[in-house]
Amino acid sequence: MIVGSAVELVAERIFFTARSVLYVVSIHIICICVGSCYSVALRGNHTCVENSMQHHCPICYEYLFDSLKDTTVMKCGHTMHYECYHEMLKRDKYCCPICSKSVIDMSRAWKRLDEEIEATLMPEDYRYKKVWILCNDCDDTTEVYFHIIGQKCSHCRSYNTRTIAPPELPQ
Repeated sequence: MIVGSAVELVAERIFFTARSVLYVVSIHIICICVGSCYSVALRGNHTCVENSMQHHCPICYEYLFDSLKDTTVMKCGHTMHYECYHEMLKRDKYCCPICSKSVIDMSRAWKRLDEEIEATLMPEDYRYKKVWILCNDCDDTTEVYFHIIGQKCSHCRSYNTRTIAPPELPQ
């Protein structure tokens, strides 16, 4: 994340070099890393993804920097059109289409999965089977017990995981 004072210095420089920008500076901050203006509400509260506005919307593929449509910054730092974001949520897609991190708080869904897994008995053949997973939310790699419903990350407690091959240890 960008340190608040670095953002303020950029805003001051713009104020002194172009007085017509004063109003824009008062409601927006400039994120050097992202290369774009963001709402003041995001100051110190967003993950910087370098040049994230210099890409196409992952849903409609319109170039974001030139777009006149509103954009939104997801928790992971990737950007997309606000409209496309809400359409994605309406269709029950809760992961970033770029990095697969959860874009909303999924704790209630994870709790329901916990209950469902506890109520579902695994067949004897699979009861003690272990698999390696990669968590899409925290990027942790862990070995967990396999379950037909899903694998839970032991680090962040998310079910937003995928099964991977076991890591190869150096010999």
